[in-house]
Amino acid sequence: MFEDFGNAVAGALAYSAVGITLMVLGFFIVDWLTPGRLGELIWSQRNRNAALLLASNTLGVGLIVVGAIWASEGNLLEGVVSTLVFGVIGLVAMAVAFMVLDALTPGKLGDIVASDELQPAVWVNSAMHLALGGVIAMALS
Repeated sequence: MFEDFGNAVAGALAYSAVGITLMVLGFFIVDWLTPGRLGELIWSQRNRNAALLLASNTLGVGLIVVGAIWASEGNLLEGVVSTLVFGVIGLVAMAVAFMVLDALTPGKLGDIVASDELQPAVWVNSAMHLALGGVIAMALS
């Protein structure tokens, strides 16, 4: 019983560490894609567009982590490695989707995200982040 508990605790710690690492990496990618400092936009300027984009990125990564845990079938090392690999794939896919959407639509998406006015384009981009997280999570099964 205690061995199973110990394995569960080790798994929770390992997946948490990888998940947090991926979410921090996601923060830096969104920061790189948007003008200005993302932390300043969200926490100081209370910019809802930037917050929505970052939140969707974080939720997309969370979906990938959950999918990797589900697909690991109890093999901790395999699960943690696949979480990291597929998480990075997801973050790259989200960044590419952002740049493709930016190229296909009028204006600069980064500037739209930094706008004080709530922008529908950010909702579209956020939906793409969540959808990509779900697609990649399902690719693990």
